[in-house]
Amino acid sequence: MTFELNRRQIILAGAAMLVAGPALAQQTYTVDMLNKDPDDKKRRMIFKPLIQVVEAGDTVRFASVHKGHNSESIKGMIPEGVEPWKSKISKDFDLTLTVPGVYGYKCTPHTAMGMAGLIIVKGDGMMANVEAAKAVKHKGRMKKVWEEMWAQVEAEGLLQG
Repeated sequence: MTFELNRRQIILAGAAMLVAGPALAQQTYTVDMLNKDPDDKKRRMIFKPLIQVVEAGDTVRFASVHKGHNSESIKGMIPEGVEPWKSKISKDFDLTLTVPGVYGYKCTPHTAMGMAGLIIVKGDGMMANVEAAKAVKHKGRMKKVWEEMWAQVEAEGLLQG
């Protein structure tokens, strides 16, 4: 069987590849939901990595490594217009992030234990919700966790272009 393309089909195929090209470059990053950090047994009820930096269009997969965890957006800590999320407990969950900005999240059953994390989505407008996210009031252990997380973001320059 011989397959031949005419000039129009070749041009259309090339245009389709140009459009799809950026989508092909999108990445999937994994955040593990853990009872204990395998590298530091003193750290319990954590997301690892604690802070994940991605590009707009990338996906973050929350992996249910240990049962009893989920991922839920924190009110006031996601960009304007983004739908809040709450995954099912003990289930892997994929979140595709298309809007630049910061995304704070927590494990619903372990909020009191300070189980939280941050995703930074790079791109134009990524700073738009940073101050609002930093202004969210947290209680108990979560307050300390967020203070440490924002200090790490600052120390590592993660919000720099």
